[in-house]
Amino acid sequence: MNVSVTAPPPVRPRARRLRAPLAAVCCALLLGGPAATAAVAVPHPAQVQAQHQGRGALVSAEELYTLATPEDVTAELAAAGFDGDTVRHGVVAYRLVYRTVDAHGRPTTASGLFALPLTDGRRLRAVSFAHGTGAHKDDSPSMQRAAFVSAPVIAHAAAGAAGVAPDYLGMGKGPGLHPWMDIGSETTASLDMLRAARAFAPRTGHTLAREVMVTGFSQGASAALGLARALEAGEDRWFRLGALAPVSGAYDFGGTELPALLRGDVEAKSGVIYAAYTLVAFNRLHPVYDHPGEVFDDDYAEHIEELFDGAHTGRQLMAGTPETVRELLTDRGREVLEHPTGALADALRTTDAVCTDWAPEAPVRLYMASGDEQAVTGNTVHCRSALRRNGVDAPVVDLGAVDHQGSRHLGSNVAATSAIVRWFGELRGR
Repeated sequence: MNVSVTAPPPVRPRARRLRAPLAAVCCALLLGGPAATAAVAVPHPAQVQAQHQGRGALVSAEELYTLATPEDVTAELAAAGFDGDTVRHGVVAYRLVYRTVDAHGRPTTASGLFALPLTDGRRLRAVSFAHGTGAHKDDSPSMQRAAFVSAPVIAHAAAGAAGVAPDYLGMGKGPGLHPWMDIGSETTASLDMLRAARAFAPRTGHTLAREVMVTGFSQGASAALGLARALEAGEDRWFRLGALAPVSGAYDFGGTELPALLRGDVEAKSGVIYAAYTLVAFNRLHPVYDHPGEVFDDDYAEHIEELFDGAHTGRQLMAGTPETVRELLTDRGREVLEHPTGALADALRTTDAVCTDWAPEAPVRLYMASGDEQAVTGNTVHCRSALRRNGVDAPVVDLGAVDHQGSRHLGSNVAATSAIVRWFGELRGR
C-alpha cells in the first residue's frame, strides 16, 4: 500500500505526568472458542501490502462483512445482546493486519477490527475500543461477529464514527502468546492499530480526524487508559485524545483486584481464572516461578500453562481448572499473589499506575455497575480518587442493575456501550 500523506507538525505533549455463572466468567469471551467469520475479498483492494517496516504499517486488509442498512446493524447487535437505539447507518467491517512491537520492543504483527459507517461523510472521528479478557485467539473483535466482543465497535460505527479495535498481541491473527494485562504492549498495539486504520481509510473514501475517542471494557479499560495517556503525551504526530470512557476496569489490579479475589469477593470461578492467568501470563514476562508446581496444586500444575496458549477454548479452560482459588494454588502461590515481590511487584506497579501517574486534559467519565462480581468497584473508586489527586474530576456513572447472561460485569459493557455512544456524539457535536 502506498498512501501519500503530508506529515503533520508534531503534537505538543499535553499530558501532565504526576452460569449464567458459566457465561459470566471472564467477560464471556472465554466461551467464544474458534469463531466462524465469513470473509470476502475486499474490493479496495483485496490485499494491501505495506511499503515500509514502521510501526502501524499496514500488512493486509480484508473485508469481513457488510451490514447494508440500519436494520441489519440492529439485528447484528441484538444477536449479541446489545441495544440498537443509537444506530443511524449501515456498517462495513474489515480486518487489518499491521506492524507493531511486542512486549520487549521487537517487531511483530497484530490484527484488529476496523468498522466504518456507510455514509457519504468523508472525515470521520475514530473511536478506539479495547476489549475484555479472552482465552482463545479468536476471542477478539476481528475474529467474531454478532458477538459480545465486536458489538461495541459496530455500535460506534453505526452511530457515524470509525470503530477501531485492536485484537491485542497474540490474539486474532497475531503470532505468539498474549501478554495479558501488560499495559505497555496493549498501548502500542492500540496506537499502531489507529495508525493502520488511518493508512487504510483513504482506500474506503474516508479520512480519520485527529481527535480519538477512547473506550474499553474490563481488561480493555486499563488498555484504554494506556492509549489515552500515550495520545496526550504526544506519542503520535497525528492523533490526539478527544475523550476517555473506560468501563468496569481493574485499574488497581495488584492493590484492589487481587486482594479481593483472594478474599473471595470475586465470583469464585472468575477468581480461579484470573488468579491462574495472572501467574501464567506475568511469568512469561517477569520471573514469578521456575516451575508451575511451585504455585499451582499438583492436580493442575502440569497442564495449567498449556490452557493459556491461545489455542484452548474457554470451555476447555473452565473444565481444566478447579472451582475455588484454594484448590488452585499452593501456599507459595497464594503468598506470591498476596505479597508480590521482585519483578512481579514491579510489573504490578506499572499495571496499577494507569490512573495515578497522569492528569488527562480531555473529558473523562468512568463507567461501572454496583455489584460487579468480577471487577470489584473499589477499582473505580481508586481510579477516581487518583485522578482527583492529580486535579482531574472524573465523574463516575453507575449503570445500575444491568445484568447480562447472569453477570453484572458483562451487563456493564452492554449498558455502557449505548451511553458512551451518546456521550461521544454529544462531544462530537460541540
